[in-house]
Amino acid sequence: MAITEVAEYAHLTRADIEALGGELDAIRRDVEESLGQRDANYIYRTIALQRILDGASRALILTAKHRTGWLLGTAALATAKSIENMELGHNICHGQWNWMNDPEVHSNTWEWDMAGLSSQWRYSHNYRHHVFTNVLGMDEDIGFGVIRMTRDQQWQPSHLAQPLRNLLLAATFEWGIALQGLYSAQKRDSGADKSGQTKSFIRKIGRQVGKDYVVFPALSGRRWRRTLGANATANLLRNLWAYVVIFCGHFPDGAEKFTTAALEQETRDEWYLRQMLGTANFDAGRLLAFMSGNLCYQIEHHLFPDLPSNRYAQIAVRVRALCDKYDLPYTTGSLPHQYMLTLRTIFKLALPDSFLTATSDDAPETASELKFRTDRPDPPRSAPSGQGTRRGLRTAISDMSLRKSNIR
Repeated sequence: MAITEVAEYAHLTRADIEALGGELDAIRRDVEESLGQRDANYIYRTIALQRILDGASRALILTAKHRTGWLLGTAALATAKSIENMELGHNICHGQWNWMNDPEVHSNTWEWDMAGLSSQWRYSHNYRHHVFTNVLGMDEDIGFGVIRMTRDQQWQPSHLAQPLRNLLLAATFEWGIALQGLYSAQKRDSGADKSGQTKSFIRKIGRQVGKDYVVFPALSGRRWRRTLGANATANLLRNLWAYVVIFCGHFPDGAEKFTTAALEQETRDEWYLRQMLGTANFDAGRLLAFMSGNLCYQIEHHLFPDLPSNRYAQIAVRVRALCDKYDLPYTTGSLPHQYMLTLRTIFKLALPDSFLTATSDDAPETASELKFRTDRPDPPRSAPSGQGTRRGLRTAISDMSLRKSNIR
C-alpha cells in the first residue's frame, strides 16, 4: 500500500522535520531576496531565442529544396516548440516570473502553444498535482487516468493493454494534458461555469489546430504538404519529449505514493518532506536541463514550484546537502536509466498482482512504512548536536537491502 505515516517512513522525528522545513524556508528566502535583472534577462533571452528559432525553422521548411533541409527545419521547429512548452509555458504558468510584474510573462496572461488552455492547466497542475503530489485519489497525474502506476490502483483486465496505452499517451501527450485540464475544471465548476469551460476549451483547440494544420499550410501555397507534415512531426516530437521528462520525474523507483490519510493535519514542513519523497530527478548538463525546462530538477521544482527555473541548479546543491544531513535519499539517475525504471513499472503493473513477486508494501514502485515495522531495530532518532549522524531513511533502506542479501 502507499505511505500513510510519512514521518515514520522517512525515519525522522517531528523535530527533524521541523528543522528540515526551516532550512528549506531559508533556501526560498535566499533565492527570493536575490532575484533581479540577471533573472529577468534570462527569461527575456529565452523568449527571444524561442521566437527566432520558430520563425527560422518555418522559413527553412518552406524554402528548403532538399529533404535534408526539411528535416533540419522540422527538428528546429520541434526544438522551438519544446522550449516554448517546457522552459516558457510550464514555468511561466507556475508564476515563476510574476515577481517581475510584466504582463508578457505573467502566469495569468501567458497562453502556451498547446492544445489545452493555460487557465485549466494551472488548476489541474499547480493545485491538484503540486499540492497533492502522488496522493492517491487526489493527484490525477498518477498514470493520467490511463496507466496503472502503483499496486494501490486495483488491477483491471483493461490494464493488459497499458503498454499500448503508454505509447498512445506519449504520442498525444498535449491532448492528454488538455483533456485532463478540462476534466479538473469541470469537476471544480458547475452549471454555466462548466459549460463555459467546455466552450473555451473548444475555442482553444480550434485556434491551435487552425494555426498548425490550416493557416500555416495555406500560407505555404503549393508546398502546403511539407508544412503540414513538418508541423505534425514537430508536435509529435514535442509530445514525446514532454512525456519522457514528466514521467522520469514522477514514476521511477523511489518516487513514492501516499494515501489521503497522509494529508490529515499535514504541516508545511511535512508537505516539503512529501515532495522530496514523491519526486525524482535525472542527471543533466546545461543543455539538457534547458531543453527539459529544468525539470531534470523535479525535486527542487516540487519544493519551490514558483521560483525561477534558472535557479534550480543552484538550489539543487543545497537540497542535496540537506538530504545528506537528514539521511534522506536524493533520487536521481541518468535519463535512460530513469525512463527504463518507469517502463518496467508500466509493463509489470499491466499484469494481475498474482503475477508479481514483491509485497505491496515493499516493491520498487510501491512502498509503505509497514515494510519497516518488523525490520527496524530502533525508532527514528536524531543525533545530538555534534555527536554522530542521523539514522534516516537512506540508511534504513540500505540496511534492509543488506539483510535481504544475506538471507538469500
